[in-house]
Amino acid sequence: MANFITSGVKISGLAACVPRKEVSNYDYKWVSAKEREQLVKTIGVEKRRHVEKGTTTSDMCQAAAEALINGMQVDRSQIDLLIFVSQTRDYLIPQTSNILQDKMGLPKTCLSIDVSLGCSGYVYGLAMASGMMNAFNIDKALLLVGDISSLNSAYRDKSTYPLFGDAGTATLLERDKDAPPMHFSLEGDGSGYKAIIIPDGGMRNFLSKKSFDYKKIAPGIYRSPLHVALDGIEVFNFSLREVVPNIKQLLKFSGEELTDFDYVIFHQANKLINDTLRKMLKLPPEKVPLSIGKYGNTSSASIPLTIVSEIQNEVRGRNLKLLLSAFGIGLSWGTASLVLQKPYCPNIVEI
Repeated sequence: MANFITSGVKISGLAACVPRKEVSNYDYKWVSAKEREQLVKTIGVEKRRHVEKGTTTSDMCQAAAEALINGMQVDRSQIDLLIFVSQTRDYLIPQTSNILQDKMGLPKTCLSIDVSLGCSGYVYGLAMASGMMNAFNIDKALLLVGDISSLNSAYRDKSTYPLFGDAGTATLLERDKDAPPMHFSLEGDGSGYKAIIIPDGGMRNFLSKKSFDYKKIAPGIYRSPLHVALDGIEVFNFSLREVVPNIKQLLKFSGEELTDFDYVIFHQANKLINDTLRKMLKLPPEKVPLSIGKYGNTSSASIPLTIVSEIQNEVRGRNLKLLLSAFGIGLSWGTASLVLQKPYCPNIVEI
């Protein structure tokens, strides 16, 4: 089990960006009004944000990053690491991080890396960024995390379309010898890779005419192999099987207790999963913020978006001890414990 500590790195800025376009599940005409109400009740998603044609994940991440850089008056020449975590990059090749490095005016010395991770991406990204900063003596790094899931979901697939929203986030990390340590526990199980998958369009199943053909999978579920296929039962069982033990493993490793934390921020999978996990940990609702009702499941962006959306005033006003728990596609999951020391946290950007 990958348990480790990174020290001497702090989160100095945290920002999020969402599209202006708002979509309501009460307007989802593919299913009946009664089924719409049941969907909202079960998955907890009333509204979501969807990008307009031509807007990419990198556009949203860049907008969030610019809000940090401009608001904090950061010297761009001092940013020497950029990690872009997303499953919806601009192109198959080249890497989106290099494009962002140029568009944002970052130096050529900036190490730029793409990471193809979804639901667990923010916790993994924090671990990678903070670890690399220590290993390579990097003073400032940008962690850009986000996804456009609306374009991967078929409108006639009631198992996915009502669930996902779009968002991009930016986290500025800086070296600080006095920063409290971050603790991580990261795990994965590739045997469950089919639980959340887009079957066609990669190198294993190359794009073909048949890739565009819709098929009936089940009542109310029609999609093509270019759309995300979600095995809800498998994801639910996996989440309940792995997440709580992972959290307990981290707490044992770090020597902390659940009661030490101001908030526990889960990946916004769906309301049923998150409420079940909260009850398994015997946590009160007020300690587990939810943004899924307003923004849906935003994949890798869900944890930082929830922080900015739901506890922004407290983030600005006092030091907060947070436990972050991310889980999903891969299958992959991980937990992080950290302290936010009043980082710069601007209002959510809309584009």
